[in-house]
Amino acid sequence: MTVKDLLTTADLTSADLAELIRLAVRYAAEPDRDSLLLHRDLVALHFTKPSTRTRVSTEAAVLRLGGVPTLLTAQELQLGRGETIEDTARVLSSYVAAIVIRTSSDEELRRFAAAATVPVVNALTDGHHPLQSITDLFTLRQVFADLPGRRIAYVGAGNNVAVSLAQAAALSGVDIVLATPERFAPDEEGLGAARRIAAATGATVARTTDPHEAVHGASAVYTDVWLSMGDPADEARARRAALAPYRVDTDLMAKALPEAVFLHCLPAHRGDEVTGEVIDGPRSVVFRQAANRLPVAQAVLHALLSDMLDGAERGW
Repeated sequence: MTVKDLLTTADLTSADLAELIRLAVRYAAEPDRDSLLLHRDLVALHFTKPSTRTRVSTEAAVLRLGGVPTLLTAQELQLGRGETIEDTARVLSSYVAAIVIRTSSDEELRRFAAAATVPVVNALTDGHHPLQSITDLFTLRQVFADLPGRRIAYVGAGNNVAVSLAQAAALSGVDIVLATPERFAPDEEGLGAARRIAAATGATVARTTDPHEAVHGASAVYTDVWLSMGDPADEARARRAALAPYRVDTDLMAKALPEAVFLHCLPAHRGDEVTGEVIDGPRSVVFRQAANRLPVAQAVLHALLSDMLDGAERGW
């Protein structure tokens, strides 16, 4: 890896992402490979938001690599009593092999990583979700042997998932079109990073307000939830009204290529961003995508911590 931490997908090089996917392929086939990588070392999981897939897949990945995950909620750290982010990062670095963080602020995460002396992994922030985007490209690589040059259509609310997906697609040489309402457009700085990557890899990163234009000829159709946790009722109604034309249903999927698949990072709300016929239908790879979070978590930890193998045969 060319980086100490995984904070955004754009931090990676194309070679980094290719290596992570190659490692994920191996871990999917051989889950117990490198079972002594961490050899009883602790990996801290600091989650300030609810999590199902990220938390459980990361815990399982740590255990499969021989380590011990320790969950640290906001109530269990001294941050709430005024200890600085930097002090917490330095102290935890003396106890654990890596730190996985799910929080809101990207700036606070960057401060934490800058002070930590062990790898820090972004398990979701308001701006980015790199673990999910690596999983998405890994899943598509399983489906399509000729992935570079194909097109992903992201349809719905522009958010952290959309930004990270665009960056991962660009790194892989995959075209992406994001169809979002103007009011819920993805972060322009995050998309700008994706476009800079695409200029080097030959991919394209485009945005439209027309979901039919985005999906036409796509090999994959991707969506995410419309509502964020804690949205007030008025905001929820406004979001549903603006995003209703972006619901992925069988008619919209019909605009994609015949072999196109449907992806969703979950949790899903059937009847909002996607219909039950699509997410539970034969074109959906959503639950394979969710299962792939585990080998990807193993791959990321391996890549960031491989110097801790202590002379063990790597075989990669």
